[in-house]
Amino acid sequence: MKPHYSLHALLVCTLLAACEDPGETTLTKPTPVRVETATAGPALPAIRTTGVVETQDEMRLSFKVGGVIKAIHVREGETVKRGQRLAEIDLTEIEAQVEQARQLAAKAQRDLERGERLHADQVISLEQLQDLRTQAALQRAQLASAEFNLAHAVIMAPGDGVVLRKLAEERELVSAGQPVLVVGTRDSGYVVRAALADREIVQLRLGDPAEIRMDAYPGQTFSGELIEIAGAADERTGLFPVKVRFDSLPSRLASGLVAKVELSPTAARERQLTYVPIGAVVEGDGDRASVFVVVDGRAKRRDIRIAFFAPEQVALAEGLSPGETVVTDGSLYLEDGELIEIVGDEAQVAASPYGYGR
Repeated sequence: MKPHYSLHALLVCTLLAACEDPGETTLTKPTPVRVETATAGPALPAIRTTGVVETQDEMRLSFKVGGVIKAIHVREGETVKRGQRLAEIDLTEIEAQVEQARQLAAKAQRDLERGERLHADQVISLEQLQDLRTQAALQRAQLASAEFNLAHAVIMAPGDGVVLRKLAEERELVSAGQPVLVVGTRDSGYVVRAALADREIVQLRLGDPAEIRMDAYPGQTFSGELIEIAGAADERTGLFPVKVRFDSLPSRLASGLVAKVELSPTAARERQLTYVPIGAVVEGDGDRASVFVVVDGRAKRRDIRIAFFAPEQVALAEGLSPGETVVTDGSLYLEDGELIEIVGDEAQVAASPYGYGR
């Protein structure tokens, strides 16, 4: 009979095992994820624009009088020194004008001296003598004017710098004041000239910091400062010109380089918002979305409101505080309250059947 009882016990155990729920004996494996800590940042997005690098002080040099250009002694891009002769106009006509004014001034002076003697002998009246004095003074003034024009018939370098543009050629006829050369002085440093919309201008103040990037120097960032904001918009574009000065300079700069500028408004730094990586945000609908916050080893869904998007990050208006830990990689595959395992290898998350491949 013992074999009979043994067989009966075996059948009972088999039936009990068949009725048991398999899920109750299998341990739930945590989902591997990567996480990051929410940080604090400015309450307004940075203002980004594109501008052109120029020397801070650019001078458009011209002749005081019109005439035919005799010679231009420099080329574009050439370095010049203070006092260097850059261009000169043909002096034939101007020298003739100076000589004419000199002769007329000399004649007026002789007439005055003769008039003084005649007045002393009471030959001419005091009024006639005064007319002679006035005429002599006028001729001296005309001579001074002609000599001034002669002195400014040559363009001299106002300081050490570089020739940025040549706007005329030799033997061309130019009018008085017509720009011939554009020279940038290096002593004043370099700036980026850009333009901004009205909604951006109202956020900025002089002295706001800036970051400058150029394709000519890939991977490098240079610091700068906002030093000028136009008081009126450009009539052609409707934008407000601004000027950003370089605080740190690369080894070599040239006017005309294209620069990307990122300005940080002072008003944005007076209040802060919470920032999280873009990958942490799930199920967005307008400015509403969700993130998963790490609480006691589990992922808890949290509703948030988006303020604006920044490069690789999202600024949140509400729903999360700086210092809280959010799920980034793997967040799209989580459910509220799900058990998670924090890992450091993104490839491990991607390859896991509980992560990206789920």
